[in-house]
Amino acid sequence: MNFELSVQDCFFNRSHSTETITNQFSSPISLHTWESWFHQWLVALELNLPEAKSYELSLRLTDNSEIKALNSQYRKKNQPTDVLAFAALEVNSPKLSPQKQLSVPIYLGDIVISVDTAVQQAKQHGHSLSKELAWLATHGLLHLLGWDHPDEESLVRMLDQQETLLQRVGLSNDS
Repeated sequence: MNFELSVQDCFFNRSHSTETITNQFSSPISLHTWESWFHQWLVALELNLPEAKSYELSLRLTDNSEIKALNSQYRKKNQPTDVLAFAALEVNSPKLSPQKQLSVPIYLGDIVISVDTAVQQAKQHGHSLSKELAWLATHGLLHLLGWDHPDEESLVRMLDQQETLLQRVGLSNDS
């Protein structure tokens, strides 16, 4: 499976944030690690993917201020959140011939994570920032692929799938 990930690190690239965060937590996740994780997750979720030769998605690491603005604009909730997912597959797009569809990458969408909120949640849960960021990334990825949690039963299924994806990259609840 071919896969391309664009990571926009708008959080750790700010000098004031990096020093504070790296003093409290391990260093940020490398691009190579993000690519490896997402590739493994997409392979595990291949049955949920539309048929294509390759896939693309973007990940943006940001702060509470930016994610609050996005949450307000797109979800009408004037507060920060931990992760937002903007699924490209939900948008009506032109229908391509099967041959053409297999020749161009399918853009899955955008995942935006607030590192500020991830730091708080990592402390609350007593695990690493890396694990919290991976947890939020899996949650966003599942939303890109059509998963949702309107009720308790579907939330439990989604959380179980997230745990399975974390185990796949060596980040289980036991780590």
